[in-house]
Amino acid sequence: MKKKTVLISAVIILIICFAGYKYFSKKENKPQISYVQVEAFQSDVKEVIDTTGEVAALNRVEIKPSVAGRVDSLLVNEGDYVRKGQILAYLSSTDRVAILDAVRANEKEKLSQWEDTYKPTPVLSPMNGKIILRNVVEGQTISTSDVLFALADELIVVASVDETDIGKIKYGQKAVITLDAYKDESVDGKVFQILEEGQNVSNVITYYVKIRPGHTPKFFKSLMTANIEITVTEKKNVTVIPWDALNEDSEGKLYVLTGDNNVNNKKEVTAGINDGDKVEIISGLNPGDTVLIKKQKYKSGGNTEETKGFLQMRPQKRKTNSEILTGTSSAQGK
Repeated sequence: MKKKTVLISAVIILIICFAGYKYFSKKENKPQISYVQVEAFQSDVKEVIDTTGEVAALNRVEIKPSVAGRVDSLLVNEGDYVRKGQILAYLSSTDRVAILDAVRANEKEKLSQWEDTYKPTPVLSPMNGKIILRNVVEGQTISTSDVLFALADELIVVASVDETDIGKIKYGQKAVITLDAYKDESVDGKVFQILEEGQNVSNVITYYVKIRPGHTPKFFKSLMTANIEITVTEKKNVTVIPWDALNEDSEGKLYVLTGDNNVNNKKEVTAGINDGDKVEIISGLNPGDTVLIKKQKYKSGGNTEETKGFLQMRPQKRKTNSEILTGTSSAQGK
């Protein structure tokens, strides 16, 4: 009987110890909330769309021979700028090739006479532009379906924009272009055309937007991968606060916290555009007003994890092409 009483007492003690451990563990894991004071201030802010695209020719013309035969000489190289009507190459027709080859074999001393009698066929440029492809070499036999050259009048950037963003794109909007191959060089441009027909790729609808660079650097080459930032809206000298100072209640109303670490109050505000780092405050705050950024610390097993409040609405920047290929992440709103 005594042994039974001791056993029951031990079980009760264990239950009390376990219950006490659970109670104090929960208490310890409760978030410890602290606040950082920041001031609303005046600044410029802009809303942008980050996307990707490629360098492309505005008008690409393939030049094919008017006669079948052989390439006698090529007068231009890739990268050369040519004018309309400029001679790019000389060709020998099939008949001229046969005659001159026979003369070379049998009457070489008369070759110049026959070359003067049967003139080669010139290949002319149909427009002003840049040679972006030279597809043949001298001495090559060609048919009328072969492409000799590809010519571009100017190089632009074609951006791929998601259908959820295409409604924000307008003609004349500013864009900043950065090529994967030249990450330290950025080029300003403007939207000049929005294509009407979308493309369905893996059930994602995208539209192509054409952007004309303010100037075309020498390092621009057709089909280079580009990362593009299109400015949708830009405002100057407006009241802004850090993004993390903005909060949202269960009804979807936006507010900020005012006061100090011990006493704080909710103040409803109206927000405008944001760039991921800061957000415009249309009403509810003035420059110099103090707001609070909530910090929450959770203690568990001796480790401390800190999280910033109200991250749900922060715009997520799209990964660049190089980051997608290498598996690294782009900065999210910095």
